[in-house]
Amino acid sequence: MHTRVVKAKHGPAILVRPLRHGDVRTVAAVFERLSDESRRLRFNGAKPCLSAADLRQLARVDGDHHALVAYLDHDPRPVAIARLVRDGCSAEIAFEVVDEHQQRGIGSALTAELIADAGAAGITEITALVASDNPAALRLLRRVLDALDIRFDGPDLLVSAPVSS
Repeated sequence: MHTRVVKAKHGPAILVRPLRHGDVRTVAAVFERLSDESRRLRFNGAKPCLSAADLRQLARVDGDHHALVAYLDHDPRPVAIARLVRDGCSAEIAFEVVDEHQQRGIGSALTAELIADAGAAGITEITALVASDNPAALRLLRRVLDALDIRFDGPDLLVSAPVSS
């Protein structure tokens, strides 16, 4: 869980660092660069703004909450965040990439790093709640996880997969 440089498969190199506990500015900086549609897909519904409580929760880092932030060279603004919330040996993941940098492999590279951190921490299963009309998120999960199990959970999709050792 250290700062590192990762090359996106078909995109740029990204600097990946852990989110510091309580770093609401970084969380807000990514959120502000998401379109209304990206916010809806990420939060499974309309989300025009983040409340103070939302910001605190999304910036929480502790033994059960871990997040990684991605930056591009020569840009001080974060371009993506991937986070997980641990529950025993399982963890739910979520990720967002700012609109102007989507479809460049950044989300896949960052999420793969997060899953590697999860495996190193003893997590054996990853889950994600994905909007049923978000094929990009499903493609990303298929790229970084093996043997996805996908089920409907109300109007959304519950995705689960083992973490490879």
